[in-house]
Amino acid sequence: MATLRVALDTNVLLSGISYPASVPGKIVAAWRYHGSIEVLLSPYILDELRRVLPRLKHRHGLSPVEIDDLVDVLSIQAELIEPSTSTEPGLRDANDQPVLGTLLAALNTTGADYLITGDKDLLALTEHYPIITPAQFWSTHAGL
Repeated sequence: MATLRVALDTNVLLSGISYPASVPGKIVAAWRYHGSIEVLLSPYILDELRRVLPRLKHRHGLSPVEIDDLVDVLSIQAELIEPSTSTEPGLRDANDQPVLGTLLAALNTTGADYLITGDKDLLALTEHYPIITPAQFWSTHAGL
């Protein structure tokens, strides 16, 4: 069976790092520790992660240096994709465009299977793009 290739939104990474026992935590572990999925990220998603992780220090306990190291390691473990610059008029939050652009570029260049996100604005586009929640992904692919 071919390995699934997924783009992870920042909110999935944040939840996975802050709550390792959560469904996003299990998805991150399936990637980082078990190698059962391939993850596609963009510099935008990694920059957003680096920017937001310090606000969640009370959840993960990482120092600024540890955060920088973690983001660097994730950038090595993931396949980096430059987001597509095309715009989706149906996207309600323009700040989500680079995340959707990551999926679009990944679909065109690597044959990505999904974008996994908890973002309601991105999830509103599920009729047009392969976008699913962490729970949907895990219920379908938990045996990875």
